[in-house]
Amino acid sequence: MNQYRAIWISDVHLGTKACKADYLIDFLKHNNSEKLYLVGDIIDGWELKKNWYWPQSHNDVIQKILKESKKGN
Repeated sequence: MNQYRAIWISDVHLGTKACKADYLIDFLKHNNSEKLYLVGDIIDGWELKKNWYWPQSHNDVIQKILKESKKGN
């Protein structure tokens, strides 16, 4: 497990078919940080409004982030 002071995550676009949620889950499982910053376009509301797409892997990303937030990150 790699340890960092901060990890910044941007442009995930959950809710789109182009989202690489599995890669993000793998990254979060193998990298830990004191702080986790989410900065823009985590969930793509515009695309979801046009076409609802939300597979389990997108839920897994949200659950992992929520788990980290409970640890104070």
